[in-house]
Amino acid sequence: MRIKLPDKDSAGVVTAFYLTSQGDKHDELDFEFLGNREGKPITLQTNVFADGVGNREQRVFLWFDPTADFHNYQVLWNQHQIVFYVDNIPIRVFKNNKNIGVGYPSQPMKIEASLWDGDSWATDGGQTKTNWSMAPFKAHFQGFDISGCSTIEQKHSKHSVGDGECFSPKYWWNSEKYWKLDSKQQGQLENVRKEYMNYDYCADRPRYPVPPPECLSNS
Repeated sequence: MRIKLPDKDSAGVVTAFYLTSQGDKHDELDFEFLGNREGKPITLQTNVFADGVGNREQRVFLWFDPTADFHNYQVLWNQHQIVFYVDNIPIRVFKNNKNIGVGYPSQPMKIEASLWDGDSWATDGGQTKTNWSMAPFKAHFQGFDISGCSTIEQKHSKHSVGDGECFSPKYWWNSEKYWKLDSKQQGQLENVRKEYMNYDYCADRPRYPVPPPECLSNS
């Protein structure tokens, strides 16, 4: 998806692009852009929910002005890993660690986008409020493209989603190339974490005195 965020003073405004399943114990993969005062950097927050459990926030400052032009935001999701990309640069990896008891998104999901008032928390921890004199706030979306396994098609085939048909190697994202990052991508990810990350739930000791079990694998 190509997105251009609200310009000028967008503090307190959250622009979201995400995948979500239905039901109480839902799965969800989030891009949430946290607005800011004009001229200040905008934070991109990602989150991963599995079986209704989230609280896996990571935040990075974007290294460009996302209000000035469109940029590409993508998610790769297969049975091995979930990768969040900005302009084809990986900014986060969440690996499948079900073998150590970590939930991993596995339910059919749809794509949604929203723009909403998050001034109770989004900018400076809620200290910087929305300037409503700047409304309306407008986000622009274009170039929507998806490659996916249709659960509707599977229901009418001899296979079902539960049979693992969506894990078939006939789908490009299931090929071995996409089971893990290559060396160039790993270097890009490490650079983003070093230069632009400003929050990682795995490093939040007051919140998690003992880091969640997936943290070592995903670091």
